[in-house]
Formats: sequence, structure tokens, C-alpha cells
Amino acid sequence: MSKIYLDHSATTPVDKKVLDAMLPYFSDKFGNPSSIHGFGQIAIAGVDKAREQVAQFLNCEPSEIIFTSGATEANNLAIKGLIKALKKNTPPAPLNRGEYKMHVITSLIEHDAVLEPCMELEKEGVEVTHLPVKSNGVVDIERFKKSIKDNTVLASVMYVNSEVGSVQPIREIGKIIKKINDNRLNEWKKMRARDRGEKPEPIYFHTDATQAVNFFNCDTKWNYIDMLSVSAHKIYGPKGVGVFFKKQDIPLEALQRGGHQEGNLRSGTLNVTGIVGIGEAINQLSKKAIKQKNKEISILRDMLAEGILKNIPDVVLNTDREVSTPAHAHFTFRGAEGESILIALDLEGIAVSTGSACASSSLKASHVLLAMGVDKAIAHNSIRFSLGKHNTEAEIKQVLKVLPPIIERLRKINPIYKK
Repeated sequence: MSKIYLDHSATTPVDKKVLDAMLPYFSDKFGNPSSIHGFGQIAIAGVDKAREQVAQFLNCEPSEIIFTSGATEANNLAIKGLIKALKKNTPPAPLNRGEYKMHVITSLIEHDAVLEPCMELEKEGVEVTHLPVKSNGVVDIERFKKSIKDNTVLASVMYVNSEVGSVQPIREIGKIIKKINDNRLNEWKKMRARDRGEKPEPIYFHTDATQAVNFFNCDTKWNYIDMLSVSAHKIYGPKGVGVFFKKQDIPLEALQRGGHQEGNLRSGTLNVTGIVGIGEAINQLSKKAIKQKNKEISILRDMLAEGILKNIPDVVLNTDREVSTPAHAHFTFRGAEGESILIALDLEGIAVSTGSACASSSLKASHVLLAMGVDKAIAHNSIRFSLGKHNTEAEIKQVLKVLPPIIERLRKINPIYKK
């Protein structure tokens, strides 16, 4: 039985060119990049090249790139590291806006790697606003504007949702924050001329771009982004390595200490093979390559979506194809439990997901679907198909062949399902 992989939002296979770039650093170029001798210098040269590759893609300085174990660590460093740094200042100097209690804005559909650090901050006295989303899974810009307060110090909104593929208005959010920061700075300059007031702390903007890098413009300047997180294994690179971008002047406290690597912000011996891997994975993502692959994947995704909607009754496509990646197709199959569909497809050699891979063992309904207004009773009846660059038309046809009888069978054994 040939295997069909449609779970690229969970992870992707390592690209052959990426693997080829990595292999020498496992044995031949094995030195510790912190060592001064020749072995170490060969290793650090590989790290430096990767840093340049990533910086070119994100349109930033190489010194603004910090290598981590993945986007989860990068998200924690961005959110907790920033608040920790701001708290070190003597209150109310960090804010100078009449309130000492800091305020953070995020959305209801974030990955747990953002939601849980925000929950920790709430326990420490930080105010957190969780923005709702519209039925298509997109944050409402007007709601975002209204949520900004005098004491807001951070907005963390993901670029692309991993479950339904909805694309957030990142550039618009960035522009709003920049305008507010510029206005506050100009007001301060006027006050300063009269010897009044401390320089205000700006609002910083962080985005988890893990699911966006394969498909969209991640130019940090164009998008007005201050901090950004990426995982290699979502872009045909290795697991266990990620990128954290932060602008040079952003205050940040390290969450782990000991080795002084990465500008004292991420101690620990560098994962040279992984870093070389993420550098090469990003190096494969030229604008031309992204545009071509988006077109090819979109054709297959639409073929899958339209085939399911045509051949299976009582189905809801939760992915709004107008505002999503070209790779996502998230469905609710009324009367058929998502986990049962997943297992039945797996027995046919087809890999899909019921949602975020990080929460696949959870019996809770997806917080993303609930935020979009999907009824809790049917949120469990959902499956995510996420396509990649190696999928073929023949594979999609096979899925469309085996899926309808699976759904029909599962509905027949469901005593409460009615057509």
C-alpha cells in the first residue's frame, strides 16, 4: 500500500538539498562553534552562513537572528523575555502612561506556545486581552484597534493559524502599532521640550510565522514586525531547531543562562547541523519558488475541497479559501467523529490530523473552532488536510475515492446522527 501524507502542518519531510547540506556537520565538520581552533571555526562558518541566509529572507540584520530549539522556545522568549526585561525597570518608567500594570494583546486562536506564556503572565499581574476572531478565523482589525490601551506593551498575533489556515492581517496590525508608536514619540518630544515626562516604551509586535514561511511574505520591515518565530520542521527542515528574530533595540531578558551563546539570549551549545538545515531550508524559499508552489498546491487543495463537498453530504468546509494558505482544507463531517475518521484513513495509508499536532492527544474540542463559532457538539467531527510540495493529483483522487465510504460507515454506526 502506498502512503499518502496530508499532514504537512504537523511536520514536513526534510528536503534532500537540506539533508545534503547538513550531513557533513554530523561527522566531518563536528567542531563546537564556540571553540577557537580550526574545528570550531569550520563549524561557526556553517552557522554564520545560515544566519545570513535567514536574515536575507526576513530582510533583517544577521545579528538580529537567534537560533532556538523551535518556535515554541522562540515564542516564550519573545513574550516572557520582553515582559521580564520591562519589569526590571523602575516603575512607572517602563510605561509612563499612568498605569504600571502592563497589557498584552493576543488572539483566541493562537498556538498554546503563545497562549500558555500569556496565562503565566496573567498570574504575575499582567493584563491580557484575547482578541476574538470572525467566523472565517481572522482577527477583526477594528477590534484590535479598540483593544489597545495606554499601558499596552506587546501584541502577539500569529501570521497563519495551523488548524484552518486562516491568514491574519499582520501587515495592517504592524502599521497600526507603528502609527501609535510614532504619535506617542512625537508627543513625548513636545513634552520633552518643556522638560516633562519620560520617553514612552513603544508597543512591540510579535508574530508566530511558523505556518506562514512556506507561503507568504515574511519581510520583517515590510510587515512592521519587531519579533518573529519560525520552526525548521514546518519548512522541509529538521526538527529541533528554530529561528527567533528580534529587532536590535528591543529589550529582552534571557530565559535560560549558562553558556552566553546567541548574544547571551539563548545559552547552550549551538545545534550546528540543525542550524545549517534551517538555513538551507529557508534558502530554498525564493519568491519565485513560493509563487509556483503556491499555485500547484492550491490546485490540489481546491480539487480535494470541491471533491469532498460534492461527494459527501452534510459537510462544512471550515477553511475560507479566500483568506487561507493554499495548503489547508479543514472540514467538519457531521455525524462522524474526527478521531475515527483519522484512524480509518490511516488504515488506508492516508495521514491527516484532527487539528494541531501538539494537542492531538487532547480530548478537548479545538479552541480554534470554538473561537470561530463552531458548535462544541460537532467540533470533534473535524479533520484537517494540509498539503505539501510533494503531493500529487493521483493522491488526491485516492483520498476522494476512499473517504466517502468511510464517512458513510461511521454515520451508520452513530445512533444519534440523523440526515
